[in-house]
Amino acid sequence: MSTRSLTRTLATTAALAGAGALAIGTAAAPGNAGTAAAKKITPAGVGKVKLGKTHRQLRAAGLVGNLRPGCELGGPDTRSARLRAPLKGFVTYTLTSPRKVTDITIRGGAKARGVGVGATIPQIKAAFPKARVNRKTEDVFGITLVRIPKDGGGRLSFAVDVDTKKTTLIGIPRIGFCE
Repeated sequence: MSTRSLTRTLATTAALAGAGALAIGTAAAPGNAGTAAAKKITPAGVGKVKLGKTHRQLRAAGLVGNLRPGCELGGPDTRSARLRAPLKGFVTYTLTSPRKVTDITIRGGAKARGVGVGATIPQIKAAFPKARVNRKTEDVFGITLVRIPKDGGGRLSFAVDVDTKKTTLIGIPRIGFCE
């Protein structure tokens, strides 16, 4: 390889490495417009996914995936659909057509009053002072349920893992037990 082609190769490699570093730096920069903020969880739903909306409405808006069988414990006609990014989780529908959202289960990508997946019980209680802690599910399911009453900020439920002491699921209005 001649000196001239070696110099040209090194210059091209350096330029590509610099452009790659610049792209990585801007993608990781805080406050970047491309970074999606966590969706807001309310008693009515999360982001644009609301209780009572039909599967057709949510699918047309690109908020959920395909309709699929739901929890076997609910019977043969139960249906659910996965939430689309940036949300993680799924929605559960009514048993009859048109399928309407009855429950929303969040595994990530959303927060209620700044509290999301990974929060502890003290953090939940700080954001929702009327939160009620239910430890009856610890032995069977390995989670502590923290329920928010209607007059305490809405009908929401948080599932806090017994071992890690961190929230793993958020349910609107409740968390369904299927697994």
